[in-house]
Amino acid sequence: MTRLSNGALAQVRAPVRAPAYDRTATRVGVVHFGPGAFHRAHQAWYFDRMLAEDPGLAICAVSLRTPDVRDALMAQDGLYALAEKEADPAVQVIGSIKEVLVASEDPDAVFARLDQARYVTATVTEKGYCLGADGSLDLEHADIQHDLASPGRAVSLVGWIAEALARRRAGGLAPFTTISCDNLSDNGLKLHRAVVRFAAARGESELAAWIEAEAAFPSSMVDSITPATDDALRAQVEMALGLTDAWPIQRERFVQWVVEDKLGADAAMFARAGVTVAREVAPFERAKLRLLNGAHSTLAYAGLALGHETVAAAMADPRLAGFVERMMRQDVAPTLDAPELDVPRYIGEVLERFRNPAIVHKLSQIAWDGSQKLRFRLLETVGEVLAAGRSAERLAGGVAAWMQFVVRQTAAGVPIVDPLASRLSEVAQTCDGSAADVPRFLALEAVFSPPLAAEARFQAAVANAYLDLEAALAR
Repeated sequence: MTRLSNGALAQVRAPVRAPAYDRTATRVGVVHFGPGAFHRAHQAWYFDRMLAEDPGLAICAVSLRTPDVRDALMAQDGLYALAEKEADPAVQVIGSIKEVLVASEDPDAVFARLDQARYVTATVTEKGYCLGADGSLDLEHADIQHDLASPGRAVSLVGWIAEALARRRAGGLAPFTTISCDNLSDNGLKLHRAVVRFAAARGESELAAWIEAEAAFPSSMVDSITPATDDALRAQVEMALGLTDAWPIQRERFVQWVVEDKLGADAAMFARAGVTVAREVAPFERAKLRLLNGAHSTLAYAGLALGHETVAAAMADPRLAGFVERMMRQDVAPTLDAPELDVPRYIGEVLERFRNPAIVHKLSQIAWDGSQKLRFRLLETVGEVLAAGRSAERLAGGVAAWMQFVVRQTAAGVPIVDPLASRLSEVAQTCDGSAADVPRFLALEAVFSPPLAAEARFQAAVANAYLDLEAALAR
C-alpha cells in the first residue's frame, strides 16, 4: 500500500481530515525538543490548527539523541495520523511537523533553526531539566558539566536553550519564547531560572542578565491520555487512510493546554486554536491534581478492592462512580480557587474521560507509588477540608483503600511498586484487618504529616472506611 506523504495526501479517504492549509507555504517558527508521542498528539495538534491562520508556525522537531522519529516521519514528509480513542473514533492527518533533526548528529542545523524560532517548546520529562532536590539547576549534573565545557555540542535542554539565546543576543536578535510542556509545577519559572543560572555559570553575567530580563518562559500545563502506538492502531489507521503510516499516534478526544499569558500578540491566536491562555497556571494544576489525579487514585484503590481492573470498569460500577463524583463536587471543588476555570464543567469532563471504554487504563498502574502521590492528590485536600470544619469522610475512603491495598498485596506476596515498598511491607505484615492497623500506617511520616496523623477526626474517618469500605462508598 502507498505510504503517507505530501504526494499521497489527495488519496486520503473521507472522512479523515487532512491539513487545512498549504504545507508548501509553511515556514519553521517552532523548535520542539523531545518529539515523542505526547508532543505529536498534543502541541503539534494545536500548531496544526494555528497554521491555517499563521503559516510561520511549522515545527522543527528535535530529537536530542535517537533517530527513530526522524527516520519514520521524514520518509512521510513529516506527516502522520492522529486517532482519537473514543466510542466514535476519528482520524486526522497532522501536518505541522515540517522537519525532524537529531541534535547529536547535526547541531549546526539545530542552531540554525533556533535562530529562526519564535517559540521553543519541550517535552523531555522532568529529569531532562537537570534540577537538584531544591528545584534549581544541578551544576554538577554530568550533562550540565558537558554543556558548560562544550556549548556548541549541547546534550541538555538547558544547554541548548542557553547557547541558542547567547547566539541570538550576539546577532542582535530578540529572544524566542520558551514553553515547557512537561509535568513539572512552575515549569516555566524553573526552566527560566535554570537557563539564567547556566549562563552565569559560563561566566557570562551580561548574558544571564539579558535572559533574566528579556526572555519569556511562560509556565504551562498539559493533559491528554496518549496510549502507546501498537499494531492495532497501525491497522486502524491504514484502513481509515487507505495509506500506510509508519508511526501513527492515538489519544483520547479530550486535550488541554494551559499557557501563562506571556505570548504577546499571539495570545489570541493560541486561544482560537483551543489553548487556555491564563493569568496563572497554578490553579489549573491544582485542579488537575486534586480532581483528576485525586479521583484516579481513589478509583484505583477502591476499584481494585471491588475486583475491577480498569478505570472504565470501575466507573461502570454505580457505587464507585457516584462516590467519586460526590467527592469531587462536594469535598474537593470547594478547596479550589480557580476563577479562570469552570470547575463544575471540568468535573463533568473528567468523569466523561474516566468512562471512555476505548482507553484501557489499568487501576494497578495508577496504584503505583501511592506513598508519594497521596500527599498531593488527597492529603493536602483533607487538611484544608478539616481546617474549614467540614467532613473528610469521603476523602478518607481513598486513603483507607490504599492501606487495604498495601495489606492485600503484601499478604498475597505481590511486590509493591513504591519507593517505600520495603517499609510498607513491614507495616502490612503487622496488620490483622482491625482498626489497630490504621495508626501503624499513620505513623509513616514520609506519607502523613504528624499534625494530620494526630487529627482525631481524620483517624476516625480512615478507621471507619478501613473496616467497611463498601459502607464508606455509600456516603
